[in-house]
This record gives sequence, C-alpha cells and structure tokens, in this order.
Amino acid sequence: MRFGLKLSQNAHIDEYRAVWRIADEAGFDHCWNMDHLASLGGDPTLDIFDAWALLGAMAEATSHVRIGCMVTGNTYRHPGVLAKMAVTVDHLSGGRLEFGLGGAWAENEHTMFGLEFGTVGERLDRLEEACQLIRGLWTEPTTTFQGRHYRLDAAIAEPKPIQRPHPPIWIGGSGRKRTLRITAQYADVWNAAGGTPAELAELSDVLDQHCADVGRDPADIRRTVQVRLTDQVSDVLPQVEKYARVGIDDVILITNGGSAEAQAERAAELLPRLQEIA
Repeated sequence: MRFGLKLSQNAHIDEYRAVWRIADEAGFDHCWNMDHLASLGGDPTLDIFDAWALLGAMAEATSHVRIGCMVTGNTYRHPGVLAKMAVTVDHLSGGRLEFGLGGAWAENEHTMFGLEFGTVGERLDRLEEACQLIRGLWTEPTTTFQGRHYRLDAAIAEPKPIQRPHPPIWIGGSGRKRTLRITAQYADVWNAAGGTPAELAELSDVLDQHCADVGRDPADIRRTVQVRLTDQVSDVLPQVEKYARVGIDDVILITNGGSAEAQAERAAELLPRLQEIA
C-alpha cells in the first residue's frame, strides 16, 4: 500500500511549496495537484493555478516523491499537446511522473472559455481516443490516428518519456460501463474520488470483469482512492484500515487550502502508522 498527499485548490503558491517539501522529505510515495480552470464549490472566483505549470515547478522542487495531477481534464487541452507537456515533466522530474487523466465534468469551465463540452458519452469517447493517441506518441516513432474527435498525421513526438514504455496512466472516475472499461483497456491505475470500502469493493469487481472481457490481468491495475483530511488527521486511520481490507493499493490524502501545511505536517507524523497498516 502506498500513500500520497494532495493539495487541490484555493491555496497560495507558498502552501503548494510547503506540501511538496513535506511530501518529499517525509517519505510519501506520491504528491498531487488537481486540474480545473475555476475553483470548485460555491465561489468560482477563488484562486486556482494551472496544474501542469505547477507540476513543472513540483518536478524541480522535489527529489524523491513521485508527482502527478489527480486528474487532468482531457477536454481542456488537445491530447497531443498534453502528451508533450507530460514528457517534459517526466524529464524534469527524472522519471517521477504519474499521469492522471479523466473525462472532465465541470460544464461552467467549458462554457466560459468556449470549449466543447458535449454529453457524457462524447467526453468518454474523447477520453478513449486520447488514451490511444497519447500512448502512440509516447512509444512510436510517428503516430497517425483517425478518430471521431482527434486526428494525427504522422505526428512526431520527441523525446520519448524517461519511463518506459511510458509513465503510469491513472484513469479517474467510477462509471461502471465506460470509465471502468477504458481503465481496463488502457490504464495502469484506477482512482476513485471517494466512496465507502463496500462501494469500492463492488466497483473493483466491475473493473475485474471488464479486464476479463478485454483479456487483461486484473492484478495489473492498482486500485486507489482519495480521502479528504479533517482537522483531526488521525481520523483517517480507521478508514485506511477498511480500505486495506478490500484491496485498495494507494490512498491519497487531500489537504485543504488555508490549512494545507499544518495538515500535511500532521499527516507526515502519521505516516509510520499508515505504513504499519499497509
């Protein structure tokens, strides 16, 4: 079982730097941000920074911890451009990138920038195409792709990632019919934004069935979940114990802007107890 720290939004740059430092020095396995164009919750005008610019900074500010975005919204950028950004961060970090990707869901962010939103099915179609062409760009000399939403014509993508064949791909989401099937086909890691241990166990069984349908060994895909920390950080221990019993491989602890540094410090003190559970 592995453990990560995440600072999602509504935070000052100094808070991000503090969480990155704590994650790196305390021995967390990975450290995360999130990808949105406007803050979530009741006030969309609160500060939020670009996820991939932050990842470039995170790569330089850390030495050991693996880094990633939980998860990148596929619709915000052309996946060919995203593949290039990810390779850049992989090189900056010396091969420590975890590549998180999802279909995106916040309609207001698309409306205000004139980005195509579409139906859930259309966004998942785009996600599936993105997985295919990104893997091609990372592994093939040139990539030609003719999809409904994306087209590449003998696209060159150099350099390739440091990690071979490519950085681990995390797919975020819990849709039983499409998201988990896309995960079974293309991902190395499945991430749930939350849920009870019983719910995650049931979804994990659905993922296993999709793996069987596409001829994939279910053991090849790690199962992960995000848990939001409270002021009493130790409250997370019973949750982690229950997740461990249903086969969750990674737990990502979410810190909150405004108190992120203090929460991260308390989580670091708790890390040996979490590792004992693992």
